[in-house]
Amino acid sequence: MHRFLSAVETTAAVFLLLIALLTASNVLLRDLFSIQIPDWFDGTKLLQGVALFWGIALASYRGSHICVDVVWEQLRAPGRRLMDLFATVVTLAFLAPLAWMVWVKVGRTGTQATMDLRLPMTNFYAVAAVGASVAVVLAAWRLVELWRDHGRAGQSGMVKGHDGP
Repeated sequence: MHRFLSAVETTAAVFLLLIALLTASNVLLRDLFSIQIPDWFDGTKLLQGVALFWGIALASYRGSHICVDVVWEQLRAPGRRLMDLFATVVTLAFLAPLAWMVWVKVGRTGTQATMDLRLPMTNFYAVAAVGASVAVVLAAWRLVELWRDHGRAGQSGMVKGHDGP
């Protein structure tokens, strides 16, 4: 599982790096040579969508997204476990239809392409859809782990996978 999570993390990071490189290169070329990289704006928007879905996948599994744990911190281990279970169920309930709709978007994109290079948008949407699907799988995996670890949660004082604030 560690390798899979590492691959998901690397995928999200690579797309963020591509966004940064594309933006920085375009600014440099525009300032020095008064030229622009074709489709740099469309490319960064599409790459950002891909990076977001892969990042959501990681945050869903780790439960370490940006949050305020005011109530969670005041609960004992059984309450924390229940809150984590509830939050993961709600997350999964929203991610599953979201992933489905992204796949529907992939199927309905047709021949849409970027403005300059005419790159098919379906490719970008498909990679984002895979990321959304991975988010569903990892949220479900987290739910199973939280459910399975209920006996150990009371011993440790914290639910496995929750990093806290």
